[in-house]
Amino acid sequence: MERILTTHTGSLIRPRHLAELMQPGAVQDESARAEREHEIADAAREAVRQQVEVGIDVINDGEMGKSNWIAYLYERVEGIEFRPIELERSTSNLPPSRDRQAFPGFYAEHDAMVDRARREAAARGEEAPAQSHAWVCTGPLRYDPTAVERDIANLRAALGSVDAVDAFLPVVAPASAYWLVNEHYPTEEDFVGAVADVLAEEYRHIVEAGFLLQVDDAVLMHECDSVLAGGGSFEDYRRWAQLRVDALNHALRGLPRERIRYHVCWGSWHGPHAFDPPLADVAELVLGVTAGYYLIEQANPRHEHEWALWRDVELPEGSVLVPGVVTHHTNVVEHPELVADRLVRVAELIGRDRVMGGTDCGFAQSAFTQRVHPEIQWAKLRSLVEGAQIASERLWGRG
Repeated sequence: MERILTTHTGSLIRPRHLAELMQPGAVQDESARAEREHEIADAAREAVRQQVEVGIDVINDGEMGKSNWIAYLYERVEGIEFRPIELERSTSNLPPSRDRQAFPGFYAEHDAMVDRARREAAARGEEAPAQSHAWVCTGPLRYDPTAVERDIANLRAALGSVDAVDAFLPVVAPASAYWLVNEHYPTEEDFVGAVADVLAEEYRHIVEAGFLLQVDDAVLMHECDSVLAGGGSFEDYRRWAQLRVDALNHALRGLPRERIRYHVCWGSWHGPHAFDPPLADVAELVLGVTAGYYLIEQANPRHEHEWALWRDVELPEGSVLVPGVVTHHTNVVEHPELVADRLVRVAELIGRDRVMGGTDCGFAQSAFTQRVHPEIQWAKLRSLVEGAQIASERLWGRG
């Protein structure tokens, strides 16, 4: 195909009513469950319609069936217990980091703002009261495919009336199966392996359904800052990360590489990110994952300069780079000419046929989170499409 295709990283802002139905305890009976299933199907259909209308080529269901990009998995697995703890005020679920140590005033205001918003939403009945909680592995992990089969059916039905180049479903990586406390498996290796085996079942369902599989792995990157903040070394981090990269490749075994997308970022929250590891330091880990597409943040101001890395680092043979060329980190809508510049400079390094336009991260990592206003979300995706058209004209020499 003689043009730059476009996609995004998966999570789109949920409709208000659907978010309400995703609250813990919102579904108490069969009637409420049926209402939620109906709302999920409707939201997936509308997300598909809007992506096609904007012009995105490789689309998904917006993750409408998930309460959270990580915790959704724990809702689909036996052997895990949810332990809520009521608090006088909410605390951040962001991990310890040098970023927090260096900018304590910012993070104090950030956490207070999030806490205030949560409490105001809870008072209006739009969100559950502030809680801390733990997901705890208390027994053997066993996967229930009911929810992923529903998501597959909803996406297939939504695609029936539109024309898209391809479609994908995002899932979590073993490294990003985070905030899960192990009280059952004897060793860390056993625990990570059990998580990978569970995820392998979800991965297989998606690929066998004919969809692209996207593996989301934000924690792989920002755990580096957490390890160093706790007094560990970069080698300690590499050992932590390599175990989980190996587990992911184990979970992907037997699946066609060309149907696998691997998405990494440095965490979606709007913070300084001053201590993110450089892409050069972690590229070997990222490219060590068996994938046909690598989706990597390259539009936010902390990492945009790293496009130049591809002068010296080779992608695995036959794979495609999907750089983020619009970001969720700002409300400013990128100009299509800037999007085109970002795409062209990478294409000139690795080849125009090995580049696809993407986003840095999702616009709503949970049903209760939105990184920008919905109007801005769609404006950014529209700018992505327009920028890819401009880039295609430059790269293929057409007016």
